[in-house]
Amino acid sequence: MEAVLEILDSQAHRHLRLRPGSPETRNFVPIVPAEFAAAAAVSPILFAKNPETGAFYAGALFGFKEGENLLADSVSGHAPFRALDQQREAFFVSGKNIAIDRASPRLSEVAGEPLFDEDGAPAPVMRQIQRLLGQVVAGQQEADRFIAVMGRLSLIQPVDISLRFDDGETINLAGLYTISLDRLHALDDAAVLDLFRSGDLQLAYCVAGALKQVPVLAERRNHMLARPA
Repeated sequence: MEAVLEILDSQAHRHLRLRPGSPETRNFVPIVPAEFAAAAAVSPILFAKNPETGAFYAGALFGFKEGENLLADSVSGHAPFRALDQQREAFFVSGKNIAIDRASPRLSEVAGEPLFDEDGAPAPVMRQIQRLLGQVVAGQQEADRFIAVMGRLSLIQPVDISLRFDDGETINLAGLYTISLDRLHALDDAAVLDLFRSGDLQLAYCVAGALKQVPVLAERRNHMLARPA
C-alpha cells in the first residue's frame, strides 16, 4: 500500500516520537553511489526500472522473494548493511519540506525519542533525520548522473538470475540489469580516462563485481531452509 504522506509540522506533530527502526523485510532496496562499496561487500547491486517512469535506479538485493531479507539476523533483525533508504523509514522529502508517513510503526506519541523539544525546535533525533534526508537527496542526484553516463555509453545490460534451491524450488528474477564488463573494456582510452577521473569507473566495477554476491546470498537461503522449523 502506498504511503499517505503529511508535511511535518512542529506544532501539529509536536507530540510525535520516533521508535527504533523495524526489521527490514524488503528484498530490494534503493541505494546511492556513496553506498556502493559497503553494499557490494554483502549483497548484489543491480539496476531496475521505476514502473511509473521507466527510469533506472540502483538497488541492493537482500533476498530472492518479496518480504525476504537474508542479511538480517533471525533473532535481532539487524543486518551488516542498512541503506539510507532503510534508515530514513517514515520520512520523505516533499519539495522543500519533510513529509512523514503517519501510519509508519516508527512514529508514536507514547514511545521513542521526541522529534521536537518543548519550544518546537528539532530535537537531536530530528536533526539526525534532516542530515539523513540531505544525504538521500544528494545521493539520488549523484545516482541519476552516474546512471545517465552508464546509459550513454551503453554499459547497462539485462541480467537474468535463475536459481534452484535445496528444497527443489526454482526462483527466476527478471527485469534486473548490471554493468557489462565486455562493453566497459571495449571503450576507447579517452572514455575510460573520463570515467576514471569522475570516479565512475570505480562505481562501474563495484556494480559489476557485486554479482559475485548472488551465489553467496543463495547459499544463505539454503542455510535458512535447512534450519528446523
